[in-house]
Amino acid sequence: MFAVDHVLVSDALLDAPFCCSLTACKGSCCVEGDRGAPLLPEERAELERALPIVGPRLRKEAHDVIGKEGVWEGNEREGYATTTVAGKECVFVVFRKGTAVCGIQEAYAEGKLDWEKPISCHLYPVRVEAYGEGESRVEVLNYEQIEMCTPGIPHGRRLGLQLADFLSRPLARRYGDDWLARFKATLQERRELLGIGPTDSPPAAGDPASGGDRSAGAPGGRHSASTEP
Repeated sequence: MFAVDHVLVSDALLDAPFCCSLTACKGSCCVEGDRGAPLLPEERAELERALPIVGPRLRKEAHDVIGKEGVWEGNEREGYATTTVAGKECVFVVFRKGTAVCGIQEAYAEGKLDWEKPISCHLYPVRVEAYGEGESRVEVLNYEQIEMCTPGIPHGRRLGLQLADFLSRPLARRYGDDWLARFKATLQERRELLGIGPTDSPPAAGDPASGGDRSAGAPGGRHSASTEP
């Protein structure tokens, strides 16, 4: 692993070609798993604010769950997550021609919301784990490599896109642009030190191949039960 400020990053990101292939996975990361999308405590209020705007596009089954359980579940000790329909898809999932997409992100793309979706979804398949509090707090970024996301590996390889570049925007959203620049520099230094990973420069910001900007409503992952702090 290597450190960027208070964040430890898995060496699995040194050479990890990846780009979501929604046509192949059908948004399964929004459906599969043993819990809903992990939430930061402050994201619970964002979900509640989003509901009146996103609600009209949600399915009856989702409204039934929301009416009984709300849009989030959990507690401070165990962590928070979105509620789900029958233990499967997140209540904010909508299906478009058989593909699960995020109703919140659809509304964001249409300019109806200024909050895109939970950061755990946006960062997937990278997961965040936190240890300690205050100045001693450390966060760890791990690449969760699971079967349903394997189509993203050859897709990223075809595009010449690494996971670290694909997730540039959500990483900046989580930690800021300055942190992202330090992360990219440290990542390249680590690659050169260990002789691992691509030697070419990553796609320029704004390049369609630079990734991190999933198409409207694209999924973001709720498969793991681990929670963001």
